[in-house]
Amino acid sequence: MTQQRHLILGGGGFIGRHVAVRLARAGHRVTIATRAIPLFTFPTETVDHIELLQVELASADWDALVAKVDVVHHYAWSSIPASANANPAGDMLGNIGSTLGLLDGLRRRGGGRIVFPSSGGTVYGRLKSVPAHENTALAPINAYGAGKATAEVYLNLYRELYGLDCRIARIGNAYGPGQDPARGLGAVSTFIHRALAEQEIIIWGNGEIVRDYIHISDVASALVALSCSSPSDTDFIFNIGNGIGVTLNQVVTALEEHLGRNIRVSRQKHARSFDVPMSVLAIDRAKRVLDWSPKLPLSEGIECTIADLKAHLPFSRF
Repeated sequence: MTQQRHLILGGGGFIGRHVAVRLARAGHRVTIATRAIPLFTFPTETVDHIELLQVELASADWDALVAKVDVVHHYAWSSIPASANANPAGDMLGNIGSTLGLLDGLRRRGGGRIVFPSSGGTVYGRLKSVPAHENTALAPINAYGAGKATAEVYLNLYRELYGLDCRIARIGNAYGPGQDPARGLGAVSTFIHRALAEQEIIIWGNGEIVRDYIHISDVASALVALSCSSPSDTDFIFNIGNGIGVTLNQVVTALEEHLGRNIRVSRQKHARSFDVPMSVLAIDRAKRVLDWSPKLPLSEGIECTIADLKAHLPFSRF
């Protein structure tokens, strides 16, 4: 694999940090641009390959940021479904504004490669057929999905108008060590954190909402493959998931089996309006074009996450 220079926007976040470590371990040079310098430390063997840069994207000098990099990873996204629904205008202005700033910076430079993590769990909306393929129509039912879909539209626009190498990963529901349960994003990670602390788990509705859960190590390996490979002109959007639907009730059952005890669950009567009822992703294109496939099924992923959290590891060992 040819060594490249990677800029990771939001590299101190859940996905960004895992991708940074994986790239550094492969010998790439990585610059992490983040609003706040992370409190955690990166693995010893990766430190010489990772540079930390404190940047406020709202006022960033995009020309300077992208001047000397081969690949830009745009993982800086400020909202979750609940917060985006509460303030759609602010969500759009903040997230799409920075996305356009980045795209214009690359346009002025004369080109470049960008990797964007979209949301496989929200951009497709209410699925009429399962699983969702990359050519399934985008029909989000919450502001978060609408924001991600809008970013995709602009990425496609700049690809067509200016020849930018824009690559999109529609990621399922990621979980694993390093995900902050306080943000309210990531059911599996949140359930694990609360169960280990012997706290109550809250489920909105009957618990039969279906999601495509994928361990962060598999997400990171997919994003590295996407950033370093040479997809065709027609294959630049990829679903990244396990390709298997699992209900919240099944997640609770799997977690109880691993812990060997019952978990306290509070079931709220009504489901949340912004929750997509079912999300399962077809991942055939990623397997075929990127030579990638997920390694950890949910049961093994839960076991690994529990072990990493008990060892206080901010990164997956896999």
